[in-house]
Order: sequence, then structure tokens, then C-alpha cells
Amino acid sequence: MSARTKDEIRVGDRRVTVTRPDKELFPDDGITKAELIDYYRTVARPMLTHLRDRPLVMERYPDGYEGKSFYHKDVPDYFPEWIRTVRVPKEGGSLTMAVCDDTATLAYLANQACITPHPWLSTADRLDCPDRLVFDLDPPEDGEDGFAAVRWSARTVGDLLTELGLRPALMTTGSRGMHLVVLLDGRTDFDTARRFARRVADVLAERHSDRLTTQPRKDKRRGRLYLDTQRNAYAQTSVAPYAVRARPHAPVATPLHWDELDDPELGPRRWTLRTLPERLDKYGDPWKGLGRCRRSLTTAGRRLDGLV
Repeated sequence: MSARTKDEIRVGDRRVTVTRPDKELFPDDGITKAELIDYYRTVARPMLTHLRDRPLVMERYPDGYEGKSFYHKDVPDYFPEWIRTVRVPKEGGSLTMAVCDDTATLAYLANQACITPHPWLSTADRLDCPDRLVFDLDPPEDGEDGFAAVRWSARTVGDLLTELGLRPALMTTGSRGMHLVVLLDGRTDFDTARRFARRVADVLAERHSDRLTTQPRKDKRRGRLYLDTQRNAYAQTSVAPYAVRARPHAPVATPLHWDELDDPELGPRRWTLRTLPERLDKYGDPWKGLGRCRRSLTTAGRRLDGLV
């Protein structure tokens, strides 16, 4: 039987054309484009909470995850008119970027071999004011168990953020480390938010100078975990919760409950495109209700001043 070249699926009140549905994007596991689309339709409800209203960068792999890839920011002319877009100022001009507000858009992007969507940290109506802060825990490349350092660091960073009155959320990235995400009230500009994040990282790196660092150069980290706060800036992005990563076996960026840090089987690629839906069905979304945890950095900044 010859491979299918085109299908059409109904997603809500939209019809989405799926081209080359049998194209294997993860050939080692036989994961096709159709399966990627099905996955994103399955996790759309919790995932769209973190995509809706945000400019989106598409990480595309037209020849599969091992092939040539590119980060696609501007919306091509051939995108259907029902996909929402936003005009984003940039140095010397502007960009028209996609906004993923619904399941049909998510399915359409997956058909474009967008394996991983990367949303902005701010929304389309307030591009200069982030409503989330991200701490990227990048493990050392040497050592017997780099992820043990990630787990310890996640607890350490989370404890300090909680002490400052914030409500950090935790997820594996599906790659090497973890992200801690803090939801903000959207009243702080990027410079202020990034400065706050860097101060938090500096405090922890000073307290635990043998285990943590803010040194971006790998050759100067000396086996310490890197507390990366660089993405907290205008036009920067963060991997979306529940996004598939372009790694062997299609691992997924997975939101966690804090007590899961104690699970000895926890790893950065613990869940995959094929296992995550069962987890979600059995345990629900660990970040459900996270929107009620938005905080201002004003009080947290004053508390941080007291610690410093």
C-alpha cells in the first residue's frame, strides 16, 4: 500500500489539511506527523493555557528531528487567514507572528512539522511586560549524575522564591534540565523582571558557590549547575509546557508536582509523546489553577533587598 499524501481532519469548527501524514518525524520509534498532530490535539486543553495570546516561535523539522531544522518567527503567506497573528516591533521594523489560541492552530502548526512551539513570556496586548519569569537549570556536563544537581537546585531555587512570596511551578524540559516558572501580574517591564531574576540567581550562587554559578561560559563553570536567567528579556521565548522536543523517542516538557522531585526515577526525559497522555489522563494537570498564583515583583523585590 502506498503512503498517504494528504488527509483532512476536523478540529472544532475548522478543517485542517494534513500533508504527508505518514511522514516519520521520529523514525527510530516510527512516530509520524499524524501521531504528532494527534498528540497535540490530546494535550491541547492544558497546553493552550500557556500558548494563548502569545507570539510564537516555531521550531520546525520538515525532514524529521534528525534533519535540518530552523526557528520560524514570521508567518508565511500560505498560512490560513483564520490563524491569529500579531505585529511585533523589532529593531529596524516589525514581524508578523503566529498566536496559537485554539486546537486547530496547534494541529496546523504540527502539520508544518513544528515539533516544538516556543511562546513569548509576554502576551500580545502587553509585549513589553512579561507575565512569567523563567529560571532554566542547566546541569553540568561532567559528573556522575548531572540530574541529581538539577533536582537539588530546583528545590533550592524554589525554596528561595517561596520565601520571597512567589509561587514557582516546576517542569522537566524534555532535554537536559528543568525550568522553574513564576507567574507575574504583568505590570513589570522586562528589564525589571530580568534584573530581579539575576539577583535571585546571584544570591544563590553566592550561598552555594561550590554547586551553583551564573557563569554563562561552560569552560568556567567548573562542574557547577548554571542558573540561566537570560531568557527573561523582550522577544525571548521558553519551551511550552507539554511541548515535544526534538530528541530521541520524542520526550515532552512535563509540568510536575513539587513532591515528584523525590521520585528516584525522575529524569529530564521521563515522559514522551506516547506516555504523557496516560499520565495526564490518570493524574491530571499538575499546573491546573496556576493562573491564580500570579504575583507582583514589588513585594518580592523588597524581601530580596532584606536578604541581600
